[in-house]
Amino acid sequence: MKPIARWAAVVAAVTCCGLLARAADDPAESGRYTLFKFEQAIGEERYEIKPDGDLVALTSTFAFTDRGTPVSLSTTATLERTLAPVHFVIKGETARITGIDAEVSVAGGVATIREGRATRTARVPDGAFALSGYAPPSMQMELMRYWASHGRPASVPLLPQGSARIEPRGRDEVTAAGRTIALDRFSVSGVAWGRETIWLDETGRLAALIGVDAEFDHFEAIKPELEAAVPQLVARAASDGMAAMAETAAAISPAPSRVLAITGGTILDMTGRRPIPGGTVVVVDGRITAAGPAARVTVPAGAVVLDAAGKFVMPGLWDMHAHFEQVEWGPIYLAAGVTTIRDVGNEFDFLVAVRDAVATGKGIGPRMLLAGIIDGPGPNGLGAIRAATAEEARRTVGRYHDAGFDQIKIYSSVSPAVLRAIAAEAHRLGMTVTGHVPEGMNALTAIDAGLDQINHAQYLTASAAGGADSLVAALKRHKTVIDPTLALYELLARPTTQPIESFEPGIRKVARELETPLGGFGSSPEVAPFRQRQFDDEVAIVGRLHRAGVPVVAGTDQSVPGHSLHREIELYVKAGFSPLEALKAATVVPAQVMGKFSDSGTIEAGKRGDLIVLDANPLDDVANTRRIYRVITGGRVFDPAPLWQSVGFRP
Repeated sequence: MKPIARWAAVVAAVTCCGLLARAADDPAESGRYTLFKFEQAIGEERYEIKPDGDLVALTSTFAFTDRGTPVSLSTTATLERTLAPVHFVIKGETARITGIDAEVSVAGGVATIREGRATRTARVPDGAFALSGYAPPSMQMELMRYWASHGRPASVPLLPQGSARIEPRGRDEVTAAGRTIALDRFSVSGVAWGRETIWLDETGRLAALIGVDAEFDHFEAIKPELEAAVPQLVARAASDGMAAMAETAAAISPAPSRVLAITGGTILDMTGRRPIPGGTVVVVDGRITAAGPAARVTVPAGAVVLDAAGKFVMPGLWDMHAHFEQVEWGPIYLAAGVTTIRDVGNEFDFLVAVRDAVATGKGIGPRMLLAGIIDGPGPNGLGAIRAATAEEARRTVGRYHDAGFDQIKIYSSVSPAVLRAIAAEAHRLGMTVTGHVPEGMNALTAIDAGLDQINHAQYLTASAAGGADSLVAALKRHKTVIDPTLALYELLARPTTQPIESFEPGIRKVARELETPLGGFGSSPEVAPFRQRQFDDEVAIVGRLHRAGVPVVAGTDQSVPGHSLHREIELYVKAGFSPLEALKAATVVPAQVMGKFSDSGTIEAGKRGDLIVLDANPLDDVANTRRIYRVITGGRVFDPAPLWQSVGFRP
């Protein structure tokens, strides 16, 4: 028997065959995983597992470089021969902007737990394993071995906190290096937020892990011999995740109603007309057929009636800077009242699988409009889809167009010549171009090269340093659309001594696994004053552009999931928008700039029946968009609370 197979067999047999005595004779196990981000290889983990007297010791070194930023993580674990924890230390970074420093020691049924500078003790739950969020793949492998050798329980308590839920999901065959390899697929949740997909080989060794990192970006760890199978594994994880989420959603999703009437509420149709108190909206087969005062709208016989008396009905919200990185975002967006998203940069194989699953009713989530990301070569590039020449640019744009993408997303390492080629081909195919202002360019040169829309306010303040008046005039002349993501910059600028809940109350409701990584967003006390001044400038330039008539659309870039879109709208009011104008930035204006205004953005006959019902009037206080009573899309009326709870959030 091969060494790895012998180790796996011993571990699997620990509790049933009494083979503990043989484990000490096993050779050490070592291995490595190639680490990927957006399907691009960026680093590796190397690990070693070996007997240590009566114990087992694991050491792991984990390092990658993401867009020029090095990230390293070290982990050591000492385990009993049953793999029960004795000592566990994890220290380093889990992403470019988040770190971790935790230690667990177990003795006499008591765990001493250190997280950062805080130390506490806790009773060790029965069947517990030591693992901290966004752990390296080798520790995930040990978790799977522990689970398998302890009777495959429905969940495994974790130290320092939480529990892992492991579910067998089937077997897949993947092709790599001319070989077809059978792998067993599992879903693991509770380690990071949401589901991770793990495959084990025939020896019980971890072969691949598809998940996300602590800044919500796609992240993969793959055995080197399976690197060619990354696209297959990513697509399989996406379709399986949507299937699993659909299974969960079946218990919380109402049946669609062919004919639905929302009665008694004040209609805020976003057309510019006055609110309609006591109005009625009729939706048939997912489309609005009538909307107006109750005296003028007849409720069809047999309609399902939603009583909205005392409430406010408005179009569903748009998030114009989404990154739908994991299936849990579907319920999150709907719970937050978001019925359409624009994904502005994601893994091709994952995104297509998720979009198609939602569109065909095999998953749960908002309508998805896609912007396919293209970056240039070099150490600071992102993702596997790059273009270094005009020919590569045209070919890549064509691939996205043929797959049904709506836009192209430019990232930071694209050269000016390639940007011009991308824009020309996209425009020829009827697509628009959004994205970053590439390195070495400013907003003026980027829009002259064909960039139609700019993501992130930071590029505006940087370009305004050369003359704000000329910048505003150029953006207006080019009809450039701005996606500022102010809520993200506010989060990054806040002093780490300032509680996030002081400006974003949604932080109190996030899933437990997100508390630590989100709590790491911010600036040190030394840097915070400078970052705050930058943020104030960003708010000011957005207000100035809006007053000049430059279109502004609301987007989040994933700061606090499900809540930051509401904060984004609130910040527009701070920038000088009226509440109605801020609401239009998340409804009417996105529909217009994406060419969807004929079917969405307002409450009018013929448009999609994507609606939200609020408990209070957002025209009085725009923060009332957070007070969502019901969300309506596809003829279904969703109660937000079960949606939040389905992904571990508090309603």
